[in-house]
Amino acid sequence: MTAAESPPAAGRGVPDRYAVIGNPVAHSQSPFIHEAFARQTGQAMVYERVLAPLDGFEATVRAFATAGGRGCNVTVPFKFEACRLAVRRTERAELAGAANVLRFDADGWWADNSDGIGLVRDIEQGAGRPLAGRRVLLVGAGGAAAGVLGPLLQARPAALALVNRSADKAVALAARHAALARACGVALTAGGLGEAPPGCDVVLNASASSLQGQASPVSAAVLRQGALAVDLMYGSAARPFLAWAEAGGAVARDGLGMLVEQAAEAFYDWRGVRPATPPVLQALRARLGDAT
Repeated sequence: MTAAESPPAAGRGVPDRYAVIGNPVAHSQSPFIHEAFARQTGQAMVYERVLAPLDGFEATVRAFATAGGRGCNVTVPFKFEACRLAVRRTERAELAGAANVLRFDADGWWADNSDGIGLVRDIEQGAGRPLAGRRVLLVGAGGAAAGVLGPLLQARPAALALVNRSADKAVALAARHAALARACGVALTAGGLGEAPPGCDVVLNASASSLQGQASPVSAAVLRQGALAVDLMYGSAARPFLAWAEAGGAVARDGLGMLVEQAAEAFYDWRGVRPATPPVLQALRARLGDAT
């Protein structure tokens, strides 16, 4: 069953239930985003936050599904576990080894990873920066980087360098994507932070540096004048990186656009309808008091 083929609503006027499941989860903006999508598209659904114990993700998801849940978003630290629980996975979830979308189909749970396509759409449509033929630097090799690397390669930049504090993790992640890089004609390299190439057109921070209050784990030499620099985080955590990027002559962007775009892809996975994202992103920025 494809996303477009999944039934859009339960009968007898009962709204379908969805949720974001994670730990922590109280900060999540997903309910605001999906409620806005539902109003915009006329979908009968409700969306909740569900806190899962660190050792109880599977039990929490199964309880939600048994109670009538139709699907859920999955956030840290459960994306790898979510992928393993599904009996069917999209190609991008398989490649990432992680899932942030589950759909509870009658023939088994289905998993997707919408992070990468959400990032690509925000870069190309939200920021107006086509990736084809560009030089891209992706910093980090954890779950966030794993989720976005495949779609970034499919956008066909000329070159993509993957760097990480632990070089071996970057090399392993790149090796998993080597066949895709060759098929897309992308020169994919990997190494430690000190191997980040200078003068990149797009710099993406998918590392944990923002959560640690660090401006950037790489030198400002990686930034071409006028480059686009995106931190996958948003709010106060992203501000040091955004200030660093602007000081280096780049156009800085936080992760709110990616957040809305990946949510729109999840919404399509569940409902078979694509919502318009710009008005929801605008409303979310106003809600958070952030004009970045």
